[in-house]
Amino acid sequence: MSQVLPLEGVKVLDLTTVIMGPFTTQVLGDFGADIIKIEDPDGDMTRDIGPSKTSKMSSMFLGVNRNKRSLVLNLKKPEAKVALWKLIEGADIIVHNIRPQKIAALGFDPDTVLSKNPKIIYVGLHGYREDGPYGGLPAFDDVIQGQSGIAGAFETRDGKASLVPTVMADKSVGLMASTGLLAAYIQRLKTGKGSYLEVSMFEGMVGYTLIEHHYGATFAPPLDQIGYPRALSPNRKPYQSADGYICILPYTNQQWINFFKIIKRPELLKDKRYSSVKERSKDINFLYEIVGQSIINKTNKEWTELLKKYEIPHGLVNRLEDLKDDPHLKELNFFRPYNHPTEGALEVPDSAFRFNRESLPVRRHQPKLGEHSNDILKEAGFKDDEIIKILNH
Repeated sequence: MSQVLPLEGVKVLDLTTVIMGPFTTQVLGDFGADIIKIEDPDGDMTRDIGPSKTSKMSSMFLGVNRNKRSLVLNLKKPEAKVALWKLIEGADIIVHNIRPQKIAALGFDPDTVLSKNPKIIYVGLHGYREDGPYGGLPAFDDVIQGQSGIAGAFETRDGKASLVPTVMADKSVGLMASTGLLAAYIQRLKTGKGSYLEVSMFEGMVGYTLIEHHYGATFAPPLDQIGYPRALSPNRKPYQSADGYICILPYTNQQWINFFKIIKRPELLKDKRYSSVKERSKDINFLYEIVGQSIINKTNKEWTELLKKYEIPHGLVNRLEDLKDDPHLKELNFFRPYNHPTEGALEVPDSAFRFNRESLPVRRHQPKLGEHSNDILKEAGFKDDEIIKILNH
């Protein structure tokens, strides 16, 4: 890739583990930042989650740690703390997902770090805002899906609480964090001053969930119930066709008119209850029931041809294993093959981003634990004998 990536030259100290934090920093690394992943001697726990060819290089770790370098520091040792302080002096951004009381005990709380480097962007990724009753409690994706209303929305709809079968909170808040971090960096470019950015999972996911579900409770006093009826409709689901499943969403007035014509229900065209978005929203569950009853009579291929002709949004239901064969993704070469120096041939899903019509490159392979420790410490100005002491765990 010949173009200059927008974050080239930006140095990021990444003290994060698991999914949310590493996903946040991988986004920055994809855009060209120099991500120094600082791990304890055991490494990020995701190094051991999922299949692997070699020790500490699991599939889960490979998914969120490309375009990074790895440095091992045991921050319980004074020499390692000295090394981190030296790295902080030359860094633009420091990101961690260590609980506030734990990072303070290590001596790297935001006030202390900013006093040493007033230009640095200090990012704390927390489970909960630190000054609330939940502040400092441990949190993972499953817990936050429960507390933020996501699991409860399943209970409202289905009568049974459930979790979305992906680490939705981790990845969603990771993207929020990368957005906020870039805003803080732009502010520094304008003012020359650093800042402390706190990004919390619970509050982030509550706001995220309530974008549509705050609904009538947006007003004081409420004008209607809390909860978006369309999203909570038990008939909003993949619909079973004659030979599989398909997702269909007529949404605009014209799309519903076309759909009523396709299913040969002229009486619905004349019914004022279904003549506008506002009216349809009052009885959307019934409409979705009609959709479901109609779909069973034709095959996926027949529905795809009809819905495409009338420009009604639709898509076949892919199982996870089907994604590799999706014709659109195959045409785009979305799953990009490359050779890892220790793990051999890999296939990496592309990101959401293309920059000037080009996918963002894999500039650095996912690092082995401590792979770049010597190089990073030498760049920071440490001598060989000092490096030996720092890395002696």
